Amino acid sequence: MALDKHMRALELDKVLELLAAKTTSEASAARARELTPLTDWRDVSEAIAQTADINSLSVRYGTPGLGGIKDCRDALWRAPRGGRLSIPQLIQGGRGLKVIRNVKDWRGQHEGSTHVDDLFYALTPCRSLEQELDRAILSEDELADEASHELGDIRRKIRRTQLKIREQLDSIIRSPQYAKILQENIVTLRDGRFVVPVKAECKNEMKGLVHDVSSSGATVFIEPVAVVDANNEIRMLEGQERQEIDRILLELSGMVGNIAGPTADSFDALVELDLLFAKSRLADEMKASVPQISKERVIRLNKARHPLIDKKKVVPVDITLGDTFDTLVITGPNTGGKTVALKTLGLLALMAACGMLLPVSDNSCVPVFDRVLADIGDEQSIEQSLSTFSAHITNIISILSAADQNSLVLVDELGAGTDPVEGAALAVSIIENFRQKGALVAATTHYAEIKMYALTTPGVENGSCEFDVETLSPTYRLLIGVPGRSNAFAISQRLGLPQEVIDRARELVNTDSARFEDVVDQLEATRQKLEKEQSAAMSNRQQAEYIRQQLEQEKKRLQKEMDAQMAKAREEAQTLVERVKSQTDALLNELEELKKQKDKEDFSQQVGKVRSGYKGRVEKLRDLADPVATRREEKYTPPRAIKSGDTVLITDINTEGTVISGPDGSGNYLIQAGILKTKVKKDRLRLVEDNGRKVTFNNHRRIQPSQSKSVASAKTELDIRGMASDEGIMEVDRFIDQSLMMGLNTITIIHGKGTGVLRTAVQNHLRKHRSVKSFRPGVYGEGEAGVTVVELK
Repeated sequence: MALDKHMRALELDKVLELLAAKTTSEASAARARELTPLTDWRDVSEAIAQTADINSLSVRYGTPGLGGIKDCRDALWRAPRGGRLSIPQLIQGGRGLKVIRNVKDWRGQHEGSTHVDDLFYALTPCRSLEQELDRAILSEDELADEASHELGDIRRKIRRTQLKIREQLDSIIRSPQYAKILQENIVTLRDGRFVVPVKAECKNEMKGLVHDVSSSGATVFIEPVAVVDANNEIRMLEGQERQEIDRILLELSGMVGNIAGPTADSFDALVELDLLFAKSRLADEMKASVPQISKERVIRLNKARHPLIDKKKVVPVDITLGDTFDTLVITGPNTGGKTVALKTLGLLALMAACGMLLPVSDNSCVPVFDRVLADIGDEQSIEQSLSTFSAHITNIISILSAADQNSLVLVDELGAGTDPVEGAALAVSIIENFRQKGALVAATTHYAEIKMYALTTPGVENGSCEFDVETLSPTYRLLIGVPGRSNAFAISQRLGLPQEVIDRARELVNTDSARFEDVVDQLEATRQKLEKEQSAAMSNRQQAEYIRQQLEQEKKRLQKEMDAQMAKAREEAQTLVERVKSQTDALLNELEELKKQKDKEDFSQQVGKVRSGYKGRVEKLRDLADPVATRREEKYTPPRAIKSGDTVLITDINTEGTVISGPDGSGNYLIQAGILKTKVKKDRLRLVEDNGRKVTFNNHRRIQPSQSKSVASAKTELDIRGMASDEGIMEVDRFIDQSLMMGLNTITIIHGKGTGVLRTAVQNHLRKHRSVKSFRPGVYGEGEAGVTVVELK
């Protein structure tokens, strides 16, 4: 279905042309230009979801190669009916099969389900036929000798016979007997037969068949009798070759015909996938996002940008319609951006209905309309002798007849082109008629009466395009809820119109109009003040949110540290309990054994031994039950003065901490140990030197092991893009040595595609490297030909 005039007025055709330029095949480009907006909510939601999923896959894994496919469906359907396909048609079929296989394999590498999986499942590769076509076809006008055993045999006979003829003719042209009669000592072809050039006056001196005469008549081309039979044999073999080629092409055509149905379906799926990838590429170029397709009649476009305006110049606008009001009246000076805002609203609604992502920020939504009706621009028809106003009203009449509750109506300069009083009244009446039909309406105007109508009518809202009177330039910002001013007096004054003229004009403005303009001035001043206050409040809120997040993260960190300390304490307590229990059980066992020996003669002696060791054993139990080790009195002199920020060992609890402050008047230092803060005497602290984690204890140094970070920080990729070949190879050698030390098995070298010089140099060097087991180019998702994946020995 062709685009109607409303879609063309909103420039949907230009957007579709941009989309067609992003496709990789003519069939996909044609389908892009034929896109029309969908009108069912489910269809639009599915189309948007498909584009979003393809875009997500493309961002994560890159885009598969879809180039080079041509529409071969006619040939595919001719093959099953016994038709013989030409070599170029077979080549196209083989390329199509290769693309089908590549795209199918590309999707198979990635897990998860998407809304486009039905299209991928429709792809039916045929690797055997693809390989057969590659083997049999040499170029677009020649089959390979390997296409069949018979063809190879025939061509070998032709080459042998041709060699035999050349040897015979070479002997003729080198013979002194014929030196005087030959025009040149060469062998050439005429009508596919080998001949020699003979001077015309000497033609009777060489027996043979005359095949041609030069344009000057000085040379005749004679086929010597000695090679006539051999030339005849070549002609016969060439005939056999043509017959064998016809047979092979017919056989290959039959093989293609056997898979014509699935391959045609696969081609249709490829075209649709190519179109979706084109939508994805266009979305990336526009920095588009996924809109929500609303079931309600609510439009909310946040930071919307017109896709046809230079992204460096376009000013984003926020547009809402259909939530608390169904009609938006946009006012403001000429060239202020009213028409652009109107076109942006309509065009983005149409783009979403075509399954395209929109150049808007997050949380934007659009409904689905049966019709988007627009009267935008000067459509004066000279042929029909219609004035601008007449053409305008003619369009309004057609829109009124088509509009309903599922329509979006956009009207530029409503009521313009006629008497202001009558035009304003007519505009209000037209808006009321659209509202009665249930349509959503957005219109631009200059009339103060329509601004007043919007202020006093529920469901109708004012909007304006902001204008900077100081610079006499529009800001192109759309302000919802604020009526616009004409700014005629302010602009005239800034441009230098005499003040008395402006003052007289102000006197001529009626009281109601002047009062209305004063109200608008007050509203604008209030709006600007509130906007500044809102901006300041937003800044304070963001700062408060940042502080809250920081505090929350600190709270989580402290909680995690406390949990770790508690877990460690529980583990140590459990160990102490087990050790105390073990020692207690040993004492009880000894007492039980002693009780059994009370009747023996040496009982008293054994009791004395047990009693002498009992006190020491009990003291050991007390030490085990005390989690704080008793400090041993020792002489310790730190190698330097302890200061804030130093790491120290608290000897009482054998725990490291950080010095916060000290010493105080009592000689105590404030130490942070985990989540705890405690005061510790200087003689209970041992300075921990950061260099190598050396701990000074009893005037001796104890080396604490530090975890090696080399493996944890080992990298598996080396980027040498932009380097010269020699420099890149040196970096590769260094990286391989480092990777071997880290115990890595596989590394990736990123050299880029470019001219291929750096890639060739690296791969040639890897072939000879004694530490390289194998290497291969990257695949889809790895960087393809821009990287080389190396497996180390």
